[in-house]
Amino acid sequence: MKRRTFIKGAAMTLPVIGYFPPDLSGMYREKAQGKLEKRQLGKTGEKLSIIGFGGIVVKDATPKESEERVAQAIDYGVNYFDVAPTYGDAEIKLGPALKPYRNNVFLACKTTERTREGAQKELDQSLRHLQTDHVDLYQLHAVNKLEEVETIFGPGGAMETFLKAQKEGKTRFIGFSSHTVEASMALLDRFAFDTILFPINYTTWYAGHFGPQVLEKAHKKGMGILALKSMVKGPYPKDVKERIPKCWYQPLNDPKDARLGLRFTLSHPVTAAIPPGNENLFKMAMDLALDFKPLKKRETAKIKELGLSGTPLFKYPSA
Repeated sequence: MKRRTFIKGAAMTLPVIGYFPPDLSGMYREKAQGKLEKRQLGKTGEKLSIIGFGGIVVKDATPKESEERVAQAIDYGVNYFDVAPTYGDAEIKLGPALKPYRNNVFLACKTTERTREGAQKELDQSLRHLQTDHVDLYQLHAVNKLEEVETIFGPGGAMETFLKAQKEGKTRFIGFSSHTVEASMALLDRFAFDTILFPINYTTWYAGHFGPQVLEKAHKKGMGILALKSMVKGPYPKDVKERIPKCWYQPLNDPKDARLGLRFTLSHPVTAAIPPGNENLFKMAMDLALDFKPLKKRETAKIKELGLSGTPLFKYPSA
């Protein structure tokens, strides 16, 4: 029998985000020996691994490679998988590879469609590709402009499809992802979403003034908070010609730097972080997160200095 430690069983005690490092004592955290920590996902009742499997990990992989990468993630204790139609052939590769584990994992999918008709068509396609009759979480993908928010909630907007899908059992929960503070805050005001998927990175946090306001609001609403871009250094410098595959930004690819990035993100009341889609960086993230320890107060000055000296991938206000 694996040793299992309940790091904290209390739920929904709100830690203060305005001070850093924030208090994780209000989050349910569970750690089994040799496996990734699991945390509560807002009010959903779900408990997810602190590292999520981004579908890009299997993009352009062979069926055998896809099966091996999924099986390896499962062995680490990953139970949160996220994919989208915009990730090339990732849905087609992930569906068969995930099938043996489908009943024991939390599967999230997304759509960039903003209308009822477009979202319905894409949802049906995703379910076919993923070889399942439902996803656990369906998300509005990359909602970055206020005009998109209006379309989504307007007559014939995508939200009509989302609510219908939830009623029909094609999704259990509804969420969104965004890369702007403006659109995120507007979405948080418009609907009681179950989750948010948002960049939480020490450089954008400090040098970009990007993240605290969204995290604070989502947390006060009791939402499940899922993180992107924890392992980002910044935009690729113009003189960099060789880029890491599946990374449109410059990642933190040194283990020491990547560990610090993950620790910053996961020291906040975040359920899980999705690492870069590069399979080698994803494997490194799982290894680093096995012995995750929250940042200590004396470490915050260093990470703030690092953040302020960097070039943020995202800023507030948006350009």
